[in-house]
Amino acid sequence: MTRLPRKLLLTLALFGAQYLHCNVVHANESALEQDIEVISVSATKRPIALSQVASSLSVISNQEISLIEAQHINQVMSRISGTWISRGNGQEHLTAIRSPVLTGAGSCAAFFMALDGISLRAPGFCNANQLFDANSEQAARIELLKGPSSTLYGTNALHGAINIISPDAFDSNGALTNPNASFGLQLGAYDFARLSGDIQIENGQHAFRLLSNVTQENGFQSDSGYDQQKATLIYQGRDFRFGSQNWDNKTVVDIANLNQETAGFIRGFEAYADEQIRETNPNPEAFRDAKSLRAYSSFSTQIDDSTLAITPYIRWNDMQFLQHFLPWQGLEENSHRSAGLKIQYNHYGLGADWISGIDIDFTQANLRETQDEPFSPSIPEGEHYDYNVDASVFAAFVQGEWRGNKLAFIAGTRIERTEYDYDNLLSDGSACADEVEVCRFSRPSDQSLSFTSFSPQAVLEYSVNDASLAYVKYSQGFRAPQATELFRLQNNQLASDLDEVRIDAFELGYRFNTDAHGLHIAYFDMQKQDVIVLDTDRQFISDGDTSHRGLELEYRWQITPNWRFSTNATWQKHVYESDLAIANTSIKGNRIDTAPDELYGARLLWDSGNKLYWELAWQYLSEYFLDPQNTAEYEGHSLLDLTLEYELSDNVRLKLSVFNLTDEDYAERADFAFGGYRYFVGQPRRVFASIKWDV
Repeated sequence: MTRLPRKLLLTLALFGAQYLHCNVVHANESALEQDIEVISVSATKRPIALSQVASSLSVISNQEISLIEAQHINQVMSRISGTWISRGNGQEHLTAIRSPVLTGAGSCAAFFMALDGISLRAPGFCNANQLFDANSEQAARIELLKGPSSTLYGTNALHGAINIISPDAFDSNGALTNPNASFGLQLGAYDFARLSGDIQIENGQHAFRLLSNVTQENGFQSDSGYDQQKATLIYQGRDFRFGSQNWDNKTVVDIANLNQETAGFIRGFEAYADEQIRETNPNPEAFRDAKSLRAYSSFSTQIDDSTLAITPYIRWNDMQFLQHFLPWQGLEENSHRSAGLKIQYNHYGLGADWISGIDIDFTQANLRETQDEPFSPSIPEGEHYDYNVDASVFAAFVQGEWRGNKLAFIAGTRIERTEYDYDNLLSDGSACADEVEVCRFSRPSDQSLSFTSFSPQAVLEYSVNDASLAYVKYSQGFRAPQATELFRLQNNQLASDLDEVRIDAFELGYRFNTDAHGLHIAYFDMQKQDVIVLDTDRQFISDGDTSHRGLELEYRWQITPNWRFSTNATWQKHVYESDLAIANTSIKGNRIDTAPDELYGARLLWDSGNKLYWELAWQYLSEYFLDPQNTAEYEGHSLLDLTLEYELSDNVRLKLSVFNLTDEDYAERADFAFGGYRYFVGQPRRVFASIKWDV
């Protein structure tokens, strides 16, 4: 696989962007231009124009989501610099945001993932694949805040935050005189089929909206595929009287169900390029069933020049899956139910705009692991774990913003306490027979643990002119140990002495926005301490430091009324800064595995102005190491996608999408474990067609 065409393509793309930036005249109005300013809430917890955000915040709009019509969330998130949502089989995924793709201990709790600012799963009970719970296919937009965000969002907002924003029920173009509805059908490779619907109804000061989609796919690999259903019900009310105040309300109920037959890793060096192996499934018995529900009701009111929002919520998750990535293939069943409350108060005082709030979360959770067949004396059949955990989180935060003529200073802090009350439902100690000296599964005795964390943040912003700003930012992130790291112990460990993981981050950034151009460039330097790992003795320890540095660029250019170019580029370096006890040799100074140095993307969009448009999208992932010793490597890949859309009439649109246009042989993710190479295989060229009808 040659490197020259990829490097040449990247050079031409970036050179072209720079040349056009210097020479273009402003385009006239067209369907391609972004006439409406993008508004975000994730960076400040209040509405603010994206062009005024002094942070690395990226937004994927509803228009882009509809254009892509993704079969997997990674097809959407690849448009954001510094981000790689690594695609597993079916709807599974792992996440990298200013980080390597994190696997094993710490893999899921390094990122805050939310619906309208409320975590998709309870704090302390994350799942690495939790984005498949959210209805991202029909979101109003997806906002990604890179770097530590714990001041506003608390535990898990370590490397970044992904916030799925639900649509409004009220029509953005004014009150509806009749119900508004649209329906879509998408068909494609491997018997893929998705039926979706969106219905809006308004009645004076009340509005309802139902969004739903049903998907099935039979899978590229044998004995694989999935069925998935999602629905989001939204109610909004305006200006209803309670006491002496007028209140607005938004209530959202969001549900998802996934039934997946999972294809495991294929094995052997570069097996993804072998036509005889790539379509096989070494784990035809593997599966994942996951159900989830989230519901909240947000009440907001104006008090003079201040705003008060009170948001109670509930969540419920239930999942079971076969651990196909382990040779003995244990069955895990986990569930939790939560109730919480968020209170936020925005006001002006002491010369500053203030955001302050309280977050409370209560959770009851259970985890059970069993194994049907014997594997070895130290990995026996039967029950490995069965425990309940009651957890609570109490947090308070405040952030102030002082603005002068050109300068602005933003500072905030958060204090958070996490408590776990653990109840072992099996015998304490070893899960093995008495004569087994070292058992893979250890059950600690009943106990209560707590963690208290403090997180500051400060930003200095300088407005260069009306179109641009520069900023320097310091932020600190944290995450409390997860319940599985504390209570799902191994190899005779009966108590874990873990600290909160912390990260200190500095960022220097610049934004430039006009009608024709949009640019954001940021340099980041992050130092991570007390990294939780499963060491070579298979015991959880807080041991070691890592560093994460990089440069990110996102740029869009409205070339003419008919042409738009956009690109994202990432240059990064992730390093082990101490000898983490995850290898038998020194790894200090080594590159962290599953961490490409370079991520690139570029898109060219053309609108004929007469019902037809197309987009050509390219993405590149550089080589990366597969083990901490840096002895195994994946060579990287580049992919090209093509989308064509035609407006058949005012209310009917047809679309044709071709993914992996050049039919590249590649791996979605490469790994080295149990002495050999293994891969989640990338799919070959595939075609999808869809129709959307607006009633």
